[in-house]
Amino acid sequence: MQHKITIDPITRLEGHGKIEIFLDEKGNVERAFLVVPELRGFEIFVKGKPAEDMPIITARICGVCPTAHHMASTKALDDLYKVQPPSPAKKLREMLYNMFMLEDHALHVYILGGPDFIVGPKAKKAERNVLGVIQKVGLEVGKKVISVRREIRELMTLLAGKVIHPAWGVPGGVTRGIKKEEVVNFIKVAEKGVEFALFTLKVFKDIVLSNKEYVDLILSDAYTHRTYYMGLVDENKKLNFYDGKIRVVDPEGKEYALFDVRNYREYIAEHVENWTYIKFPFLKKVGWKGFVDGKDSGIYSVAPLARLNACEGISTPRAQEAYEEFYKTLGGKPVHHTLANHWARVVEMIYAAERFLELAKDPEITSDNIRNIPTETPTVGIGVVEAPRGTLIHHYETDERGYITKANLIVATQNNSARISMSIDKAAKSLIKEGKYDEGILNMVEMAFRAYDPCHACGTHSLPGNIPVLINIRNKNGEIIKTIKNFE
Repeated sequence: MQHKITIDPITRLEGHGKIEIFLDEKGNVERAFLVVPELRGFEIFVKGKPAEDMPIITARICGVCPTAHHMASTKALDDLYKVQPPSPAKKLREMLYNMFMLEDHALHVYILGGPDFIVGPKAKKAERNVLGVIQKVGLEVGKKVISVRREIRELMTLLAGKVIHPAWGVPGGVTRGIKKEEVVNFIKVAEKGVEFALFTLKVFKDIVLSNKEYVDLILSDAYTHRTYYMGLVDENKKLNFYDGKIRVVDPEGKEYALFDVRNYREYIAEHVENWTYIKFPFLKKVGWKGFVDGKDSGIYSVAPLARLNACEGISTPRAQEAYEEFYKTLGGKPVHHTLANHWARVVEMIYAAERFLELAKDPEITSDNIRNIPTETPTVGIGVVEAPRGTLIHHYETDERGYITKANLIVATQNNSARISMSIDKAAKSLIKEGKYDEGILNMVEMAFRAYDPCHACGTHSLPGNIPVLINIRNKNGEIIKTIKNFE
């Protein structure tokens, strides 16, 4: 008789989800699914809205990464109205964006993903949280994490109006610049940010890399997939979070594609399954071959590990040093180990902090030349940024008055959804044998998705057509007595 294990809810992520693991008669795993039952539907209900409202509306998709949606949407409006921001405005946007990347990555390192390593993957459930992390690293370190994130977020509020739902980006620029008397504080916080990022790398080395059991876990086959990797790169093919072209490398690390986001539909297609509301983008020219990895499968990955695999280096010195150490330690490019995302995230923290400092010291950052007014009639606009969780694309089409007639959002977590599904399945099959499992084993199955830092609120929208809905009616004993659904 088949037995099912359900992990519901899964924890330490943004959004909701559950894992269902089906065992065969011997107690081994036949298949495991990550099910995302929530639905947001932003692609549908923004129709008819004025395009200039989109940076405000789409920031409401998520309370963790609103800045990513705000910025992708603002860049889509630049393209929609065929207007480029002046150089100071571009630098302001990129600086705010790197501030956001630094504090958001710190959130995952210390609070969401960090407990799995800092406290331990099999530690008691009640200890695998931020309080457990503070007990492990000490109160002073905990204070440092909170202090640095607070100072960065206060400056983001000063610049963008609000840190959760910014109201700042407009087509052709931004609504507020930095006064000369304010820039000193930005430089001061950026310097603290660099120090904090380097301190975090030391914490990671001391706790994770010095522990052979953890290193073996990172390198284990249970958490390894050989897929394509995607990320934004600048004109020198170096890592960039704000702008550039999309680069894809194959499982051997060779360049497969380098393209402008306006051409994304030539390279990316979307697949759906009837057991989840999340979409599964894949490389169109390679094709959808199911949930399998390898060069013949169009499944690709985004997020920190994918970005490092997709670029040819980092433009800031300390991050470049950390990048080189990362690949030297893990055996060269590309790295296929999912749990290495945690280390790659720390490398990116260093880059974000260094780039924040570079831009804060740039003479143009206090210029009042912060916007070019649009004059063109809107038609189609496409924008892209690297969200903390990976490549994020906003695509809008409007009528001649600028009202949305079509919206397509390819969100970071969606780009990773196929690989995440494979990771859950592979980890469950590797860790659960003969029906033997405990709380620690189930947490290690969750670690397979947590490394990607998924955001399911961002990732669940809809394709044209009916939204699949399944309703189970249960009796007082919890038994299903009737099922209603609108799909076969």
